[in-house]
Amino acid sequence: MIEVVWFKRDLRTHDHAALAGALDRGPTLALYIIEPELWTQPDRSWRQWAFLKDCLKSLDAELREQGGELCVRVGDALEVFESLRQRYGSLRIHAHEETGTRWTDLRDIALRRWCREQQVPLIEHRQFGVFRPLKDRNGWAGHWKRQMMQPLVTLPEHFEWQQEQATTGWEDWSPELEQEDCAVQPGGTDHGRRLMRSFLESRGESYHRELSSPETAEDSCSRLSAHLSLGSLSLRELAQRTWRAQQGARGRGGTWPRALKAFEGRLHWHCHFIQKFESEPRIEFENLARSTDGLREDEFDPDRFEAWRHGLTGYPFVDACMRYLNATGWLNFRMRAMLAAFSAYHLWQHWRQPALHLARCFTDYEAGIHFSQMQMQSGTTGINSVRIYNPVKQSMEHDPNGDFIRRWVPELEGVSAQWIHEPWRMPASMQVAQGCRIPGNYPAPIVDHIAAARTARRRMAKVRAPEEAFRESKDIFRRHGSRRRR
Repeated sequence: MIEVVWFKRDLRTHDHAALAGALDRGPTLALYIIEPELWTQPDRSWRQWAFLKDCLKSLDAELREQGGELCVRVGDALEVFESLRQRYGSLRIHAHEETGTRWTDLRDIALRRWCREQQVPLIEHRQFGVFRPLKDRNGWAGHWKRQMMQPLVTLPEHFEWQQEQATTGWEDWSPELEQEDCAVQPGGTDHGRRLMRSFLESRGESYHRELSSPETAEDSCSRLSAHLSLGSLSLRELAQRTWRAQQGARGRGGTWPRALKAFEGRLHWHCHFIQKFESEPRIEFENLARSTDGLREDEFDPDRFEAWRHGLTGYPFVDACMRYLNATGWLNFRMRAMLAAFSAYHLWQHWRQPALHLARCFTDYEAGIHFSQMQMQSGTTGINSVRIYNPVKQSMEHDPNGDFIRRWVPELEGVSAQWIHEPWRMPASMQVAQGCRIPGNYPAPIVDHIAAARTARRRMAKVRAPEEAFRESKDIFRRHGSRRRR
């Protein structure tokens, strides 16, 4: 019997329970499967593929340092495993649990069925602080903390590799996706660890103060989300290194203690939202609160959607954030929330199509966090407060001089700080003087944001008022609501 480690979104060798468990049992094949059908799904993009390819190269280099190599096969997962079974007669599969989309869930269900039928052992290990099954959230924070405090998994002292032929020319395979003009973040464990060190040792000192503005967040945020999404870094290792940094910061004063405390909270929230998705995967397609069904589904406006996704809404800060995201594959959390909420409340768009666009934009796309957040920012969870971001207020607070706007909305580069946040208010003569006619060089606002927000609040209050909506909210909170951490 050979041991097969199926790498999915755990592309590393450190703190890897599946790899260590396999090597401890016998000759081990390190396997990654490029599944062409996965890359036809509407949440996939070229920038995600480019980051993944970097991670695969990095993983192969790590394995070669240990005397092995990564076998990359292109094809359907069940067909790949069946070919291995026929070649070796018997095998045992080791993998981490994956909280993915309906497509990956159905694939995993089919694989488990095949394993039972073919009497192939399948051993799955927990990847994050996400637990299956879980009836409610009571005690979840304690489970998470204990999972993060466990010792990092190390490879056995002695082990043996099993080599197998990879798909010829897999390095040249690419999905049939439009290649984007996007500055893709480098992938792989070495890049991730350099980012982790620079954040915990220098960049993160003002994290809690600078994570909300896109101008400062680019450097002050950890930028580790893509590495956590594909597993080129272990979340447990990051949590433990954060705790060690907190211990070192005690007594020194300054901003480090607050910054690291805020960052630790983000690591907790990372798994909190994935746990929602693990426990209720239907929210990839359906409203979590069924009382909100019909709220926006029949009011999708393709023209508003196109203006929003291309950064042409007429609200400079909203457009700058969207264009920045389209060009870089990353955006800080506050601005992600603003883009989602602007679409949901001001443009009154159902969350599904905007969610797919943003998923394709995010190099760090993590389905569990993404769909949970889209529903939260759209008011369809039944338990979260209605958060309607004023796009002008956000602009003034997070880009007071308009520098970020001018960089990403060059149509407004000649507009002064006095008018940059609301250029449509400029008198005609001022528009000529500052080189920006509205409409003309730059669109007029697509909606009146004050009136649109007022209408949205009224609609949301009406949906939440019935007694049955209140009862549903209590049930949702029992299953998914966050509890106070001790």
